[in-house]
Amino acid sequence: MTVRLVEKGDSAARRVEREIRKAIVTLEFYPGSPLSEKELADRYGVSRQPVREAFIALAQAGLVEIQPRRGTFVVKISTELMRQARFVRESMEVAVVRAACRGFDPAVRQRIDAILERQRQHAAVNAHYLFQREDEAFHQALAEGAGVPAAWAIMEDLKAHMDRVCHLTLPLPETLPHLIEQHEAIVAAIDAGDADRADAALRAHLEEILKALPKVEDIYGYLFV
Repeated sequence: MTVRLVEKGDSAARRVEREIRKAIVTLEFYPGSPLSEKELADRYGVSRQPVREAFIALAQAGLVEIQPRRGTFVVKISTELMRQARFVRESMEVAVVRAACRGFDPAVRQRIDAILERQRQHAAVNAHYLFQREDEAFHQALAEGAGVPAAWAIMEDLKAHMDRVCHLTLPLPETLPHLIEQHEAIVAAIDAGDADRADAALRAHLEEILKALPKVEDIYGYLFV
């Protein structure tokens, strides 16, 4: 099946990179599996060159490994890289929510209400990938509303090492409603202008991945290095 890439403003390589990244994060492309340049070019309706460029970008992000004369392979999940990514993300997002408590764009605040409502809808039908996309939209909106959108852009490659673990935790029955409650707690603290409460709520939210990690590794150990 050919996937049409019609987004405007990005290069073909960037669009292909985004699609491959999505397939890696959602485990459509399993850790350790080979990636075919020709098959992906056919899949996305592009020449091989954008696929090569996408591979290079994804290798720099640590999601694929390019092995000369052997091919390109999806990298297995590294617990160590995931922990480092979580540490950096927490450091940056704590600063974001503290800034948000000093002032927040009202238009973005309205958008967050819509994001949370979509998350509730996706949670009700266990639409895990759509839920995860709205989770990203929520955190991106926090940075935009606080006036520091670059903070989220800087985290994009780093957080990819968390994203695959997050995707593995979402099917756990207790996960989705709990994440929504945590998002609501962060927003309530921002609305109240309470930086300490927002800080604590954000840290508790990002701690969830570490709490779930032992169970995920026990079930999906073959996906980890």
